[in-house]
Amino acid sequence: MLLSRKTDPPRLIPRRRAPAELHAIDHAPTDHELLKQFRDGSQEAATLIYLRYARRLHALAKTRCSEQLAKRVAPEDIVQSVFRTFFRRVSRNCYDVPDGEELWKLFLVIALNKIRDEHSFHFAAKRDVRLAKGSASLERLAATATGQDPRSRMNLEMVIAEAMEQLPAAYRRIIELRIEGHEVAAIAGATGRSKRTVERTLQEFRTKLNSLLDVQGD
Repeated sequence: MLLSRKTDPPRLIPRRRAPAELHAIDHAPTDHELLKQFRDGSQEAATLIYLRYARRLHALAKTRCSEQLAKRVAPEDIVQSVFRTFFRRVSRNCYDVPDGEELWKLFLVIALNKIRDEHSFHFAAKRDVRLAKGSASLERLAATATGQDPRSRMNLEMVIAEAMEQLPAAYRRIIELRIEGHEVAAIAGATGRSKRTVERTLQEFRTKLNSLLDVQGD
């Protein structure tokens, strides 16, 4: 009598994955790799860096900004400013990160410096936006400057230049665009700042300019 042979169940062999597929599943790009890819022209790498750190930077800006500063500068303005500085300097080979390390410490330093600079700008010499009421209008000054005699026009231009020299580069650009006649919304879009920040920057600059003009008139 022939005994039936018991057969083993079929053995399942896992599908062999292609190397690229394994890389995508098992290996998220390190900060070092993303920096290299960005320098090679990859905008996707820049996006990944942004997504990796934007939320942490926003939380940092929200907690480190004083209540008074938060009324003048939105956390997202700090975040955008940090990334603009970071990517500009990476493009110039100013920044790097060793393989296996993170960029967070670098972002932390940049962010804290930005917050400190914002605080210094808004509160140096006890600036108060309420003093801007009745102050000289940038738009009126720009419109009437051409109608003045050369000496007066030169004096006005020197006062404006002196006031602008005391501003960070990002704020100087806001003033320049306003003098050129651009609206607040357009300036916000061009500089990556919120409309609230643009309006307050303009208001505080008017206060500074007005005080300088008062000194000139004494």
